[in-house]
Amino acid sequence: MKIRQRKLLGTVVLLVLVVVWSLLAMALAQAPWIAASKLIQFAYYVIAGLGWVLPAMPLISWMSRPDREQAQPS
Repeated sequence: MKIRQRKLLGTVVLLVLVVVWSLLAMALAQAPWIAASKLIQFAYYVIAGLGWVLPAMPLISWMSRPDREQAQPS
């Protein structure tokens, strides 16, 4: 797969990931056990806010990988 195709596909997947992650995070934030403590709320929002980065990192590195033709010297 060419780098342009990987970037297009990766961009679409990243957008879906961020939308789904944020909707799930908002739904889970309404749980009573999260609202019970300010410390739990703080920890939850830090984890939920940064948690999408972990699945995005391998995707971004896959997107930026050079084409096979470019990786081999002529």
